Amino acid sequence: MSLLVQKYGGTSVGDPDRIRAVADHVARSARGGTEVVVVVSAMGRSTDELLRLASEVSSSQPPRELDMLLTAGERISMALMCMALADVGVEAVSFTGSQAGIITDTTHTKAKILEIRADRLRDALAAGKVPVVAGFQGVSTERDVTTLGRGGSDTTAVALAAALGAGACEIYTDVPGVFSADPRLVPEARKLARLSFEEMLDIAASGGRVLSLRSVEFARNHHVPLHVRSSFTWEPGTWVEEEDPSMEQAVVTAVTHDVSEAKVTVSGVPDRPGVAARLFRALADRHVNVDTIVQNTSVEGTTDISFTVPRDDLEGSLDTARGLMEELGAREVTADEGIAKVSLIGAGMRSNPGVSATMFETLAANGVNIEMISTSSIRISCVVRADLVEVAVGALHRAFDLAG
Repeated sequence: MSLLVQKYGGTSVGDPDRIRAVADHVARSARGGTEVVVVVSAMGRSTDELLRLASEVSSSQPPRELDMLLTAGERISMALMCMALADVGVEAVSFTGSQAGIITDTTHTKAKILEIRADRLRDALAAGKVPVVAGFQGVSTERDVTTLGRGGSDTTAVALAAALGAGACEIYTDVPGVFSADPRLVPEARKLARLSFEEMLDIAASGGRVLSLRSVEFARNHHVPLHVRSSFTWEPGTWVEEEDPSMEQAVVTAVTHDVSEAKVTVSGVPDRPGVAARLFRALADRHVNVDTIVQNTSVEGTTDISFTVPRDDLEGSLDTARGLMEELGAREVTADEGIAKVSLIGAGMRSNPGVSATMFETLAANGVNIEMISTSSIRISCVVRADLVEVAVGALHRAFDLAG
């Protein structure tokens, strides 16, 4: 019998009607001869509500207690889902992250999965039951409740699919798949039927919000096919799996954008070995995820280092950089929150020259100035002003004829 992991996001289980609709779909899957493991997120915006409550009672919000609070949302969803499944004749049993055997490191609010001990899930499946697992959470090696950070329920689902040897992991959300651009910015964007893991990794890393980066990394490393689908239409969505070397790849597959980053500039640092190493080691020790980095040409023995970070990490990045000013010999540290990142992704870039030139010409023709550039073998990213991101994305989508 084949095994399938199905993950349902917050909008998919946002109210009682949605939970009952999901239960009906799970029941159809189970009755069709497939073993099913369900992973659920917190209902709707309940996590935001819990964060609001935390801010109203505490200015410090100790990370351990914040994790304990936030895991309540998924626990509510898993229990309600099991009740809804019982009403449609499916025997189900709920599991917290700890009960499901998800072992993490000790970093609160951004824990990483170290191991899956899925014996209880296997026992439930062997007994003919549907395990319903609370996403986003685990238990640390010190036996504390932890959360997995942004997109943690996706990571939970993929990790369980890998541990259980599932044939695929279905990610159900409120969109019907992955598109060539954000349909809210580009109405003519088209749904992509298939993507390679490498393409999806760059899409997730550069602003595509459909799948979390960590979940795609886990899927690639453990060879778990992903199927992104809508829980509102149940139609086939976008498959993310191993690249087929026999098929010719599109030069550009998608245009993505990210308005959630800020730029930090450390100005006037001495141009000598070890300065950048000291700065970025301190940021890494504070668990800051640095993205694009640019170091200017040295002028009179000094240079400027600019880098982008998630806005959530901006305050910590500024504290770290300013705390190192004297040691580094820097003149000042500044921040710029008015930026956005626009990226082109496509596996065909490896063998097709001229993509960068076309991108830069298109942006210039539309009055969009480029502040920073970063690349990989299948991605080109440009940092631009945030108020021009819609112009940039639309122009690039047209320039590369991505509407099909």
